[in-house]
This record gives sequence, structure tokens and C-alpha cells, in this order.
Amino acid sequence: MKHEIQTSLKIRKLHSVEDLENVRRLESLVWSFEDSVPVNQSVAVVKNGGFILGAYYQEKLIGFQYSFPGFDGKKVYLVSHSLGIHPDFRKFGIGEMLKRAQKNTAGEMGYDVITWTYDPLETVNGNLNLHKLGAVVCTYIPNIYGEMSDQLNAGIATDRFLVEWWVSQSNINSVTGNNHHSAIDLKECEHGWLIDKVNLTLNQNHISVSVPGDFQEIKRADLTLAIDWRRKTRDVFSHYLNHGWIVTDLVKDKEHQGQYLYLMEKGDHHYGYKTNHS
Repeated sequence: MKHEIQTSLKIRKLHSVEDLENVRRLESLVWSFEDSVPVNQSVAVVKNGGFILGAYYQEKLIGFQYSFPGFDGKKVYLVSHSLGIHPDFRKFGIGEMLKRAQKNTAGEMGYDVITWTYDPLETVNGNLNLHKLGAVVCTYIPNIYGEMSDQLNAGIATDRFLVEWWVSQSNINSVTGNNHHSAIDLKECEHGWLIDKVNLTLNQNHISVSVPGDFQEIKRADLTLAIDWRRKTRDVFSHYLNHGWIVTDLVKDKEHQGQYLYLMEKGDHHYGYKTNHS
């Protein structure tokens, strides 16, 4: 089924009001009507340097990707605003296909970097963004959206990684987690693992940071433990990103069941473009 859908899938840029109305209907199904982008705004985006991609299976819109231009006073970049897949077509790799189409389209339009944010404790997103796509992270943003009441974010600060996906750069995630020095020591607990100690004095070129494989399950089982994970990983990521390391990959933690490892490198990379969040 997955192969059949992927080989039959057609991805194209959307321009017409009718197509953009269909995108809004799909957005409303994926999230809610209130969270969907009005069509007049979508039209303005596609006419002014942005684009919206639609993924079609048997002539039906089943996925979309929405990008608009950003500018920080010095540099123009592409902001990857949202990506949605119809609930009946998830887990078929359509999101990755849309992201790769986004990268190709961005290159054709002259962009050299694409940015977006995601929660570093959501490893499904981390696996796609870093491990599969080969993007990197140079910036940690604490509580970017403030308090939110939706199911995924309620009760915990909305910290985010700022992803940088360089259009002309291939993956650099080539060093395995076994060669990294750990910035977090773990201790087993009732609901998996808790952080026993953090180490902010490492000076090795390669370090790793352990995170839970299913953060939402921890939130449901023990919100206090989830908040502890948020606060302590914030300390670790903020420290090392501010001192010259970058996040290059996410892999399974072979020593701690159910955990994943973010891999970080320090060195003279050309990465490090940061948008202005002031």
C-alpha cells in the first residue's frame, strides 16, 4: 500500500483559489477551522515569494506544505510554516516526500536555507527533520509560544528547536552515538527514565543528549517528570548551542530502552544562520 501510494502520488504548486480552498478544508480536518489559514492570506503568500505544495492521490488532495518568505533585516530565507496529511494517509512517508519537494522548489526559487521550529522532545519530528532530511539545529528558543492549552502542549513550556535546512548541503549526520560523550546521566524510574545529572562542562567535539522516545506518554503518566525533562534538557541544549555545538542527528539510545540520543558536533561549520526572534 505504501509503495503504491508513493509511486502514484503527484505533488505540485498550488495557485488557484479553488486549490487553496481545498487546502483550507484539509487544514480544518487536520487541526481545526480556527487554526486554518484564510484563503485570502494563502493567495497573498503564493503571489509574493511563498508557495503551497499539494500532494494528490487519485486526484484527491491528501497533503499540503505551506511556506512563506522571511527576512530578519539582513537575509531572506524560507519559513516552513505548516505541513498536514489527511488522517487516512499518515505513516506512508508523504510528509517526507512533501519536504523534499519543498527543498527542490526552494532551490528553484533561489532560497538557500529553510527554517522551521519543532519541540525537541517530540522524537517523531526529530527523526524526520534531522535523521531523514539532514537538517541541523543551531538555536534553542524557550517557551516561544507561551502557555498553550491544546492536547500536545498543555501544562508545559513551549520550547522549540529552530531547524536550519540548507538547500545545497547534504547530510552531515555521519558519526554514531557510540562515539559521543553524554551530557545527561539517567536513572530508571516508574515511568521509564529520569535525569539523574546534567554535565555542562564537556569540551569534546562530539556529545549526546538523551531524550524520551514518547514524551506525550510521560506527560500523561507523570506531568512533574515531563516538566523536569523540559527544564533540564533546556539547560543542556541552551548551554551547548550557545557555545558552538550544533545538533546534527537523532538516533536510538542503545543503552537505555525507549530513549533517543540527539548527537551534537562542535567545529568550524558554515551553519549557524539565526533568524531574529526579538
